[in-house]
Amino acid sequence: MLPWAEMRRLPSWLTQSRHRMDNGMHPRRLRGFTLIELLITVVIVAILSTVALPLAQLAAQRGKEQELRSALREIRSAIDAYKIAHDEGKTSTGGKFGQVGNTVGESGYPPSLKALVEGIPDPTNPKPGAKTYFLRRVPRDPFSTDSSVPAEDTWGKRSYESPPDAPRSGADVFDVYSLTPGVGLNGVPYKEW
Repeated sequence: MLPWAEMRRLPSWLTQSRHRMDNGMHPRRLRGFTLIELLITVVIVAILSTVALPLAQLAAQRGKEQELRSALREIRSAIDAYKIAHDEGKTSTGGKFGQVGNTVGESGYPPSLKALVEGIPDPTNPKPGAKTYFLRRVPRDPFSTDSSVPAEDTWGKRSYESPPDAPRSGADVFDVYSLTPGVGLNGVPYKEW
């Protein structure tokens, strides 16, 4: 029979690894990453980023296009509301407020985008100084990069008298369009939206 001290003796592999750890040497499983493992990780991250970057750019462009669609819809709805108010006699005509009916040669569209925000006197409202407002603010073209330009100047304006294929500004604002030279994801140039 073995003495009690020898029965409690630990296996040699365990005492050797403990001995190595005491000498400052570490077993393989406690060391850091090898150079090959780090290189493979960097390559995998690079491959994933080359896939993710174009998708992120596409998502950003899609978001700006949604903002553009929304801004155009908001401005065009305000222009249409102004025209309806004019046709109902709620706007000034011929420079005289409160005159109902159209002046010959007047289109009935707002003279500027700023007029939609500043409002117009409403002659049909009995309250003195009452105004009708069509926009809270003029939205910016989301593709405009110069933040020092006023929001109403980020849009191209088409007057009622200009042809649709060659829009130009004039005495009124019949329609707006983006001044961005790019093409949308749908293949239509932003100017034609």
